[in-house]
Amino acid sequence: MRFIISSAYALCVIGSACAQENWTQFRGPNAGVSDTPGLPVRWSTTENVKWSMPILGRGWSSPIVWGNRIFLTTVVKNGECEEAKKGLYFGGERKGLPKEEHRWLVIALDRDTGKIVWEREAHKGLPKSAIHIKNSYASETPVTDGERIYAYFGNQGIYCYDLEGKPIWSKPMDAMPTMFSWGTAASPVLHGDTLYIVNDNEKASSLVALDKLTGKQRWRVARDEKSNWATPFIWKNDQRTELVLNGTKKIRSYDLAGNLLWEMQSASGITIPTPLAANGLLYVGSGYVMDPNKPLVAIRPGAKGNITLERDQDSSKLVAWRQKKIAPYNPSFLIDGDYLYVLYDQGFLSCFNAKTGVPIYERQRLQGQFTVSPWTYGGHIFCLNEDGTTFVIKAGPEFEVVGKNNPDELCMSTPATTGTGLLIRTQTKLYMLKAKTP
Repeated sequence: MRFIISSAYALCVIGSACAQENWTQFRGPNAGVSDTPGLPVRWSTTENVKWSMPILGRGWSSPIVWGNRIFLTTVVKNGECEEAKKGLYFGGERKGLPKEEHRWLVIALDRDTGKIVWEREAHKGLPKSAIHIKNSYASETPVTDGERIYAYFGNQGIYCYDLEGKPIWSKPMDAMPTMFSWGTAASPVLHGDTLYIVNDNEKASSLVALDKLTGKQRWRVARDEKSNWATPFIWKNDQRTELVLNGTKKIRSYDLAGNLLWEMQSASGITIPTPLAANGLLYVGSGYVMDPNKPLVAIRPGAKGNITLERDQDSSKLVAWRQKKIAPYNPSFLIDGDYLYVLYDQGFLSCFNAKTGVPIYERQRLQGQFTVSPWTYGGHIFCLNEDGTTFVIKAGPEFEVVGKNNPDELCMSTPATTGTGLLIRTQTKLYMLKAKTP
């Protein structure tokens, strides 16, 4: 039976139509870009809702999808949770350890109905670290290879299940202190038979490679970094495959054995956005809102050693371009064709030429506070603010808001798409929003 199930999923990967339905990691296979036709542009809590399902506990991890299953993580506290406050960063620290028991859960839902197919308790006990009021103990998005689910819970551990919920292996993680006790958020990534996890913290930052079948450590690299929250990125270019990590001190690229390939000095005081690749270039940047330096760079393949630009440089043989003050803080950036979109926490959207870095339009006003990364399909850019309002912007060189959709609840989880619709996770629910009927 297991062979039959695995074979069916393998066939699903091969078929392009099936492949479009799978959303295997944070921001999906194409960094927030979906080419699935017919996805919804309009919705509310009732309009174009295929189903909604209450989700217990709190978690800002994104849903992932494989075949007819949606996978999600959450952590349920024994007792009432303090309500997360929109827009608050400083003043939201909660440095004391909780005294109530928590349950770390991995959930599988039926994609067509939203019903819970299985639920597994990965761990039960007291948290080993504190978190910011806006964070959660389930902020890392799980990842799947179509045969197993890898659920990483920051300072708690990583847990591997097959698609039917059978535990395969688990690995506890040492709790490491983070800046201001904000907690963790960087999601794991998969490549081949290896699972990669970065843990940048205030004590002993590291990049770890685990055998995806057994959880055994293959190698570990110490990192000269303090707390960061950026998910690693696998960059497959025309010369090699690299593992790129955004950092506060330096942007670094490693080969798949953990050897440093190149590095570039960074400049933003806090680093969150995930790198991405398009147009034959790698894009990396970070823009902490209180830092005057917000660099975003486009890097060519083949770099070696230190590729840091001089203060008066904006390009080099290996750096296609640099803009010193345009990178976002929380949301990762988005590339759709020749256009690079940058969404700022304070409610502005900018657009740049992705190949040259030249501004097309800058800081066009949206409303609200933004933490969620933007996404795109069907000629539209979608920007979801913390209040739950999604601004629908026409893709291309002219800024035009063509719609607003509002689930009317706190949102800090980046959505996912599947062949049957759009998945949006709010503070208490998971929505499947309908695709258009052909």
